[in-house]
Amino acid sequence: MDSEQCQRYQIPMVSTYYPETTFIDYLVMPDGTEQSQGSDILTLLHSGKVFIVNSRKRNGLILFKRYHAEFAGPGAAVGGEYDCDCQGVLAIGNLSLLTPESYDERQKAYLIRRQWIRLIKQITENPVPHQRVQKILDQFEQYFPLETVASLPDITFAMLVGVLPQTVSVVRRLGGGIESRFNY
Repeated sequence: MDSEQCQRYQIPMVSTYYPETTFIDYLVMPDGTEQSQGSDILTLLHSGKVFIVNSRKRNGLILFKRYHAEFAGPGAAVGGEYDCDCQGVLAIGNLSLLTPESYDERQKAYLIRRQWIRLIKQITENPVPHQRVQKILDQFEQYFPLETVASLPDITFAMLVGVLPQTVSVVRRLGGGIESRFNY
């Protein structure tokens, strides 16, 4: 054969997977300030102890994992083995963490955490990204003041419902009537 005469093209393999880096090292808030994810709350969560987000206050934690984010709302357990892979946190509202006083209190907090996860899961099951964003924004706006929700970076909602931050930005900019602007 003429294999010696044929030029072979080698395509260099380029990997975009960087195992030692994280998707989110810090958050840039809408006012331009940076919030480090190496906070005291994260250190507390990595201590191995279990805490409960105070159910008597409108507060919660966004827990940034490697490829997604989770919301732990009032009454939910945080920390312990469950959040040892947490890479960053963002407190919402006037955060208050309590220490469970009994086994039953701890178990109840874990059940509540599962309920918060199920709520987000229901939202992410929608195949239309813009609708997922609108639904998570609606949920947060029902529970937290509008200015609090508006102050959260796009990346936060993007990681909660599995969309690009640009999608969150478009939905926020165009508002609730976005479905009429897109042909589905």
